Amino acid sequence: MTVRTPDPDPDDDFGFDDAPRDANPGWLSDIELEEARRRLPMLYVEAIPVRTDGSGQVISIGVLLRSTPMGEMTRTIVSGRVRYGESIRDALFRHVENDLGPMAFPLLPPSPDPFTVAEYFPIPGISAYHDDRQHAVSLAFVVPVTGTCEPRQDALEVTWFSPEEAATDSLAADMEGGRGTLIRQALAHLGLLR
Repeated sequence: MTVRTPDPDPDDDFGFDDAPRDANPGWLSDIELEEARRRLPMLYVEAIPVRTDGSGQVISIGVLLRSTPMGEMTRTIVSGRVRYGESIRDALFRHVENDLGPMAFPLLPPSPDPFTVAEYFPIPGISAYHDDRQHAVSLAFVVPVTGTCEPRQDALEVTWFSPEEAATDSLAADMEGGRGTLIRQALAHLGLLR
């Protein structure tokens, strides 16, 4: 006969009145995240911020400039993990606000649809996308923003490129993890890749 030990009650502090509570139970500690990355694909959302004219035509694409932990400058897009229990829409909104600032004013539909799904592998060459840390599956979105973008967190600046500039090989070479390919896919999705 198998006996299963009951899970501890989440409200039980085991008699320690001052025991710290996890303010965000949907987030992993650094150690838990490293362990999960070794065992499971991680779910991400990625956003390519765009500016549109009065008729809704995309006139510019926003690309972030970041400094890596090694001090190298690289370009990327808005990106981040989806938390346990968080909707895709909420994760997308949170990461746009985190990277572009609270005044970016993203225009997200009630039920956003990705323009593609990108699969990042820790081993280069399996796909166009690469991430040394993990195997990740990313839902990629084009997100119009109407406000002022002031980068936060580890982003140094947002550079706005015309669709023609965003499609260049030189920009793709500056992008980390194959995200230049992702920008080209977004441009193709929008009918702007020439």
